[in-house]
Amino acid sequence: MSQTHFDVVIAGGAAVGSATAYFLTTHPGFRGTVAVIEPDPSYQHCATALSAASIRHQFSTAENIQMSLFGTRFLRGFAQALAVDGEQPDAAFREGGYLFLATPRGWPVLQENQALQRSLGADIALLDSAALRARYPWLDVADLAGGALGLSGEGWLDAYGMLQGLRRKAIAQGAVYLPRRVVGLGLAGGRVGQVRLDDGQVLSCGALVNAAGTGAPALARLAGIELPVQTRKRSVFYVQCPQPLPGCPMVIDPSGAYFRPEGQGFIMGVAPSPDHDPECAVTDFDVQHALFDEVLWPTLAQRVPAFEALRCTRSWAGHYDYNLVDQNVILGLHPALDNLYFANGFSGHGMQQSPAVGRALSELIVSGGFQTLDLGRLGWGRILEGRPIIEKNVV
Repeated sequence: MSQTHFDVVIAGGAAVGSATAYFLTTHPGFRGTVAVIEPDPSYQHCATALSAASIRHQFSTAENIQMSLFGTRFLRGFAQALAVDGEQPDAAFREGGYLFLATPRGWPVLQENQALQRSLGADIALLDSAALRARYPWLDVADLAGGALGLSGEGWLDAYGMLQGLRRKAIAQGAVYLPRRVVGLGLAGGRVGQVRLDDGQVLSCGALVNAAGTGAPALARLAGIELPVQTRKRSVFYVQCPQPLPGCPMVIDPSGAYFRPEGQGFIMGVAPSPDHDPECAVTDFDVQHALFDEVLWPTLAQRVPAFEALRCTRSWAGHYDYNLVDQNVILGLHPALDNLYFANGFSGHGMQQSPAVGRALSELIVSGGFQTLDLGRLGWGRILEGRPIIEKNVV
């Protein structure tokens, strides 16, 4: 490659990195060059491709709600906005809704969250146990006080299709993708001046974006910064059930277990308990079959009696870039360097928040501040000062 300088280098070309490349190359105030460094151009191991691929507005933090509301608007116009040479990408967005279930103990929290969500424009309805029973007769509601249901805007999609649409449009608008890994940084005067790649190339840059997912901590350490993010493994199971579940949304059990329709069956999963959820190697893709047999299946068979007869036909494992402080994204500049931008620690929310984060990073880079949505609370300040943002709806 003859070009050795880029105005912006983005380390990581999955959903967040590609969204940033797209929004930068779309921004009317940006006339620079963009390189995206992605060591896995097949994306077979990236969190985006291996996720449960869903989007929800049901968070307890205003910024998370607002980011996902934008994500929905973006997905609704995705095909038209990201068309290349008349060919429209398809993210296969289905607004099937989320249903968060609550016991009497958790019901006040669900009510409080719903009030905030609705105040910000989310279309969320509260259903008491009787309404749940009437709407979803296949659901056991004996121990429930009620649930919160997304009537529109929430649902699931083809994450790989979304990623490829962003990537293809960014390339059409001038972004360069390199199948490499960043292995070194040249620092001078409180800035990143150079990026060294694993093939020996050295690129000079005006700004560097760390969107490297589970590789983000290693990249941060090259700049002398400790990023409080670890790799955590999550397993997803595809099952078939002999009995249909009419109108099934994405259901979140009070235990944290989830399931939703996928094709002729369902996908489901649950996070391991904290004492069985250590940091894992980025090469560890072994499925946690014991978690399915001992926790997930018994829990969901109690919630949905038809699941007693389910059959697991496929499973896979992926990784979260898990923020140890508060499970929310760390977004923006670190005070040690004035041109190294971070977008890390999504803790499972990266795909759905990627459009808003990509737009936010493009505004920071071009204008020096957030323009359309103030995400300043999600910056490094809270991390360095020990002020975590408590998100009550981490799934």
